[in-house]
Amino acid sequence: MALNTTTLNGAIGANDTTLRVTSGTGFGRNKYVRVGDEFMLQTADADAASPTIIPVQRGVNGTVAQAHVNSENVVAGTGDEFAGSAVTTAANYPLSGRQRRVLQYVASGAITLPSPGTDMVAVLIGTSALTMTVAAPTKDMDGCMLTIFGNAKSASTIQFDGTVGLGNAGSGYDIITLQTGGNVGVQVMAINGFWNIPSAPAITGTTTAIGVAVA
Repeated sequence: MALNTTTLNGAIGANDTTLRVTSGTGFGRNKYVRVGDEFMLQTADADAASPTIIPVQRGVNGTVAQAHVNSENVVAGTGDEFAGSAVTTAANYPLSGRQRRVLQYVASGAITLPSPGTDMVAVLIGTSALTMTVAAPTKDMDGCMLTIFGNAKSASTIQFDGTVGLGNAGSGYDIITLQTGGNVGVQVMAINGFWNIPSAPAITGTTTAIGVAVA
């Protein structure tokens, strides 16, 4: 057996107890369902006449019920199919235990920053070119990682603090443009109130944007 992945066919609120999904394959009574960083438990088999309407119990295994946007990824499977017992450790790194949240975005806007002592994954949904912004980190966020990726090929732009830029290199180094050659993204770390790219080469010359592409 293997995990099955589909997408939400409509947004849901934190109190909703049914999901509408694009495909009902792989779902079943007592299977776990993961949307973003929330785990759910399927409470009954879907009706044969409506196999894409899934009844669920929200916020199980220590996760929190929250709203989810249309087209978010939905993963379904049994407990042992989620690697590393993820049904009980979904919000944590398996080795360090550091909390990591996953949020998904379908519209342009500000990306939520990680709380001090945690990490954040931002997933940009679809092929539309979104315009995202990232505020400067506070100094109590030192060591926090922010990972931004698309779940499909898009030319989205990500503007980091426009006054100091990435790595405190200046306002000319504040915009990253994702390329459409593949699903690409960027990971940055907060250090001393700035966003920095780990293992980045020296920043030289003059540029108005930093491109991220598949090599």
